[in-house]
Amino acid sequence: MKRFILISAILLLACTSASASGKESVEGGFDMQEYLFGHVLDSYQWHITSWRGHHLSIPLPVILFGQEGPAVFLSDKLEDGSSYKGFFIPEDGPNKGKIVELDSSGNQVRPIDISITKNVLSLMFSAVLLVWLILACSRWYRRHDVLHEAPTGIAALLEPIINMINEDVIKDSVGPQHERFSPYLLTAFFFILINNLMGIIPIFPGGANVTGNIAVTLCMAIFTFISVNLFGDRHYYKEIFWPDVPMFLKAIPIMPVIEIVGMFTKPISLMVRLFANIFAGHVLILSVVALIFITASMGPVLNGSMTLVSVLFGIFMDCLELLVAFIQAYVFTMLSSVYIGMAHPKRKLTQ
Repeated sequence: MKRFILISAILLLACTSASASGKESVEGGFDMQEYLFGHVLDSYQWHITSWRGHHLSIPLPVILFGQEGPAVFLSDKLEDGSSYKGFFIPEDGPNKGKIVELDSSGNQVRPIDISITKNVLSLMFSAVLLVWLILACSRWYRRHDVLHEAPTGIAALLEPIINMINEDVIKDSVGPQHERFSPYLLTAFFFILINNLMGIIPIFPGGANVTGNIAVTLCMAIFTFISVNLFGDRHYYKEIFWPDVPMFLKAIPIMPVIEIVGMFTKPISLMVRLFANIFAGHVLILSVVALIFITASMGPVLNGSMTLVSVLFGIFMDCLELLVAFIQAYVFTMLSSVYIGMAHPKRKLTQ
């Protein structure tokens, strides 16, 4: 019951914050596309809420290398279409939402941009949180005798999860060499899980759509691709370039081409699966909350009833997203373990 009340309070706070930020849109016609993508896409500032027409946001560091050299400043310098040191953010066109500058011909060009955006800051926070959790767990084991004491605190929370993933997923899928890959796979699991959970929390420092950003899932997929193909044994590459199939299939060669394509489609599937599920979940929850704004001009009775439906269904979706957050981290780790295990086929057979 306490958890239900807590989730309800968080969702109501999210609805209040979204309602405040969407008030002007309701008065001038609700822009669903702007509302959705304004919440799920990356930005140069961290929007907290709006109060009486004023936006409360945390400006983030902008780090650029433009035509005139490097430039470092806070993102509030570029608010409301302002220009600073020749840089500005266009409100439409192909570079909408991105910092650009004008070249000698008056064309918009994008500088080298390594700014600390909302997603980047959230990644940093999640990384620090993950390191703190692991070190806190490690500190407990250094200070206590595990043969005579049951884990408590963070150690009690993490130990069953680590054992489940390591014993039931990594060890079974990778095989005898699982200890070499367990650090990466466990790190990937907890990193994805923490970012998934932080994305569900609608208040700072949560709410960033990190694992719903395809650039982040691409990096995770590249790490798995490297782990598979850099450490694969000779039997793995023999099955790719000289598989045990009839000679005419080797001579054409059909099977080697299929296997090489498969080397890249596996990480691509990891990337797209994680990105699509998390992105779709965020959009679905935001769409449910948007019913409040869409029905705002349809009278208090309809708007009030739809607000109640929106909040209740939103609570249900948030609970479902908690399950999805774990499942997606689990699936990414499981498939990565399977792909790594496939790179050591002979060792798995002799286990």
